[in-house]
Amino acid sequence: MDVKRARQLLARAEDALKYAYAPYSKFKVGCALLTGDGEIYTGCNIENASYGATNCAERTAIFKAVSEGHRNFVALAIAGNASHVLPCGICRQVIMEFCSDLEIITGRSDGDIKCFNIRELLPHAFTAQYIPGRDG
Repeated sequence: MDVKRARQLLARAEDALKYAYAPYSKFKVGCALLTGDGEIYTGCNIENASYGATNCAERTAIFKAVSEGHRNFVALAIAGNASHVLPCGICRQVIMEFCSDLEIITGRSDGDIKCFNIRELLPHAFTAQYIPGRDG
C-alpha cells in the first residue's frame, strides 16, 4: 500500500480512537479496516469491569465488517495512545481467520509509519487445517 493511502487509513483509525472506552487501562486504541472493495470499517477498544468481556479495536472493526458480509480484507490500520500499537494475540488469531496476508499499519497519520504482514506477527498460526475432518 502506498504511503498516502496508509496515512489516510491511519487518520480513520485516529478518528475511531476518539470513541474508545478504556476507563480501566487508559490504553485507547482505534482501528480502520480496508475491505477488498474499498469500504472502510472502524472500531475502537471497549473495556469492561470484567476484563474478559473487553473487546479490542481490531476485533470490533473485523466483526462489524464480517457481520455485514465482508470477508476480503486488504489492510488494517491501528492508532493508539502509544506510538506503534500492534494487535494482541487474540486479534492476530482473528485476523488470520479471515485474511492470512493482511497488511497491518501502525503509527501516526502525520508521523512515523510501520507496516507488517500478519504472517510476520503470527508465524505458525492455528488455522482450520489443524481441525480434524476439516479441509482448510
